[in-house]
Amino acid sequence: MLATDITCAACGTEFPFTQEEREFYESKGFQPPRKCKPCRDAAKQNRDGGYGGGGNRGGYGGGGYDRPQRAMFDAVCAGCGVNTQVPFQPNGSKPVYCRDCFQSRASY
Repeated sequence: MLATDITCAACGTEFPFTQEEREFYESKGFQPPRKCKPCRDAAKQNRDGGYGGGGNRGGYGGGGYDRPQRAMFDAVCAGCGVNTQVPFQPNGSKPVYCRDCFQSRASY
């Protein structure tokens, strides 16, 4: 089994790409890797927010620790007239309901 050396696009070091790896990549329809394993692992760690679980995919529950606070907008409920806040900017084209009125309408 011959290995081909690939130059990492991130750090510039050469890493082996074995015949076995090549066959696996081809069977899955993947392109050969452009980064060495340490650089791929580092990129995955950064992409996953450092939790190692892939965000919500890893079973950590997606606590939203780094998530910015959602903007809320003032509105008047079309059902009961109470002042409420909603997570979107009402534009007047559709009625806006408070939580209670919205839930009671959804139970129909």
